[in-house]
Amino acid sequence: MKDIDRMIEEALDGEEQALFRETAREPDFFTQAFGLLGGRNGWVNGLIVAIQAALFVSGLWAGWRFYEAETALSALHWGLPAAVLLLMSLIIKLGMMPELQANRLIRELKRLELQLAVSRKA
Repeated sequence: MKDIDRMIEEALDGEEQALFRETAREPDFFTQAFGLLGGRNGWVNGLIVAIQAALFVSGLWAGWRFYEAETALSALHWGLPAAVLLLMSLIIKLGMMPELQANRLIRELKRLELQLAVSRKA
């Protein structure tokens, strides 16, 4: 695959080479994750992140109270909500992964479109 990328880059002129190099780089995880907070659905993703953070902090607090409990009933009173809150937090976080993958796929499709446009031009 790298040979094909090199051949395409050699066929491009200066401005197109820079554009090709920019689209060929895969952004790191944090860039992709913070990219979810922008765009048309950014406010929804921001709300989901805030809810997820609140669930996680609540789960940690309930877990702390679980470890401080002196009786079995008190431990059950705090342990079960702690587990549920932490699991809900994890499920919400994992629910955002398909959108990350969709963004990666869209980026690759745009890269292919660029390659097709350049090959038709040449």
